[in-house]
Amino acid sequence: MSLKSVRIAQISDLHIKPPGALAYGRVDTAKALERCIAALNEFDPAPDFVVISGDLADTPTAEEYDHLKRLLAPLKLPFAGIPGNHDSRELMRAAFPQADYAFASGPLNQRVEIGGLELVLLDSSVPGKPHGELDASTLQWLDATLAASADRPVLVFLHHPPFVTGIGHMDLQNLRNSSELATVVKRHPHVQLVAAGHVHRAVLTMFAGVPATICPAPNHAVDLDLAELRQPSFKVEPPAFHLHTWFPGEGFGNVITHQVPIGSFDGPHPFFGPDGKLL
Repeated sequence: MSLKSVRIAQISDLHIKPPGALAYGRVDTAKALERCIAALNEFDPAPDFVVISGDLADTPTAEEYDHLKRLLAPLKLPFAGIPGNHDSRELMRAAFPQADYAFASGPLNQRVEIGGLELVLLDSSVPGKPHGELDASTLQWLDATLAASADRPVLVFLHHPPFVTGIGHMDLQNLRNSSELATVVKRHPHVQLVAAGHVHRAVLTMFAGVPATICPAPNHAVDLDLAELRQPSFKVEPPAFHLHTWFPGEGFGNVITHQVPIGSFDGPHPFFGPDGKLL
């Protein structure tokens, strides 16, 4: 049976607060998520799966996760989420008990098979801390999971970026043991992408010889202050999500990432008229 392409939508940093509350007194993250879900439901062809790469809640509280579940209910696509630094492992596990977590307690790591593609979701959260770290059990599980799927392409997701972005106050909160993650990734050439969140901005680089991305957010963006001229700040910029499409082919195929803006925009308009001539 020939393999088909697989489309994975990634959304990140939802920061859902209790009903009626605004993030930082200004951002309606619930409305932002509603718009994001509408865009995902309307996208054609439909994504095969949605990964939510951390900071699902904001404080966090059980009330926020209850609100989040109500907001996610209209989503027509299967999904899985991993914690960010704003999340609680225990509250997330209680809110989404149907998820196939690798461990009965502790990190909320998951493995998901979609068509000919495997998704590995890593819990990089450190309870009570803003930075990220993959504990020994997670690194061992990752190595064993990748070894068991050596014949399939793999996309790895986590919340904290394992590389610097140049935004100083965010880089202080990066994955602290990125070198240990790199060691594992380098052992497994079927890893095709490492995808993170946390920074609320679209970023592209290479990590451990693999393309690596940061997903934009559906609500607000961290200020792109590369000169460190301002206090840590955010802007309300055009929201977006990432669409990672895996195409089967020679070796492990290849992955293309598109940034998809959220909202209504003029068009699409044809390039060519009825006569086939360029307009």
